Amino acid sequence: MENHFHIPKLSDRLGSIAGMVSNGNSVCDVGCDHGFVSIYLVASGISPHVIAMDVRKGPLSRADEHIQAYKMENYIETRLSDGLAAYRAGEAQTLIVAGMGGPLMLRILESYPEKTGSFQELILQPQSEIPAFRSTIREMGYEITEEKMVLEEGKYYPMMKVVPVQKQLTSLPELENTYGPHLLAERNPVLYQFLKKEETMVTELLERLQKEASDRKDVVQQWKHRYELCRKALELYEEKNGTAD
Repeated sequence: MENHFHIPKLSDRLGSIAGMVSNGNSVCDVGCDHGFVSIYLVASGISPHVIAMDVRKGPLSRADEHIQAYKMENYIETRLSDGLAAYRAGEAQTLIVAGMGGPLMLRILESYPEKTGSFQELILQPQSEIPAFRSTIREMGYEITEEKMVLEEGKYYPMMKVVPVQKQLTSLPELENTYGPHLLAERNPVLYQFLKKEETMVTELLERLQKEASDRKDVVQQWKHRYELCRKALELYEEKNGTAD
């Protein structure tokens, strides 16, 4: 696709999400907010057509304004939609759902299984309850094929590409489900930063609980288990002799 558009600058988080879209795919962007991911996908030649949807009129109105400013009315259409309600199966090959809590994202994906299952790939960036999100996605029949993690304004954002598979998927090992199978396998440097921060946080919390002589043994045990998981993940980096620097 010939590029003759001005390309907007995206944040690291949004740029990473856009970068996971397979080249040449039409895209449905649920929760499009101000529309800049949709504009970037077309302007950079990644996607020939985007359906930008949001449940809120305000952001969708601003997305329309930005789409007009970038002269992309012929390439991007906006729809007011609660999740995939206004989407018709087969209109796009890639689904993007980003920037919302894990339970809400799962509700969107599970509400219209025939629509969700019609995409070749899903680019997902849940912002809470991520281990539970990973395990549920696999139970729904989606395999994680790619992961990224971004640190932006003090917050860590893991994201993933998943594809539907016809086989039944077994549960991921707890370590991979907690921190991400590809992030761990690739010794992702942002995950390493997250793990070091988590190690310090959990260590300080356990010390405080011990000083307080907490009678909540179940809580102490949960945090001890989290520390052990964190250490197991860090040991993978340490085996690589400094590649995490």
